[in-house]
Amino acid sequence: MKLIKKGAEADIFQTQWQNNNAILKIRKIKNYRNSLLDTKIRKQRTIKESQMLSSARTFGIPTPLVYFVNLEKSYIIMQEIPGTPVHDLSESKIIKLSKEIGKLVGILHKNGIMHGDLTTSNFILFKKTIYVIDFGLSQKTIKPEDHAVDLRLIKEILNSAHAKIMQSSWKNFLLGYKSIVGNAYHNKIVKLVSDIESRGRYAEVV
Repeated sequence: MKLIKKGAEADIFQTQWQNNNAILKIRKIKNYRNSLLDTKIRKQRTIKESQMLSSARTFGIPTPLVYFVNLEKSYIIMQEIPGTPVHDLSESKIIKLSKEIGKLVGILHKNGIMHGDLTTSNFILFKKTIYVIDFGLSQKTIKPEDHAVDLRLIKEILNSAHAKIMQSSWKNFLLGYKSIVGNAYHNKIVKLVSDIESRGRYAEVV
């Protein structure tokens, strides 16, 4: 077993499951919380993440298969997707794939799921398919405001991690998103994203 990522909420390990390469995600104990409450929170989040991964697959989103869930120890063993995070691809490829990413996010939102952590590291290209990973902060919601928060985050990521290609990537992302959710909903979400941004700018000025 090999540690590949230490996060605030969970540690991620490479492991094996029935002779398959797998990922083990263990939610961390938070000592500052009451131990009974901490156990309950970690258990609920483990259940929710495994359900979201499976639910997204049912409406056509490529996600890792869930192999095993241990609620007592709050861990999930899931399929390892051995591709390349979109974050690490060439700029031209990121621009091109942004439309497909927009479609995937549109499908999630149309089916009432907010991902909660839309970064280019959470999309993995493997054999010409883009997989969506890390549903640890996801939630079931049909609120446009929540969907706008998702889009605002990926826009921020494009602006910070991929500044040179931000405009082209964001334009393609929105084209893909609109093709799934429709013109009216797309316009509504884009307006909400602008509202969130203007509140942020106002807060910075103050």
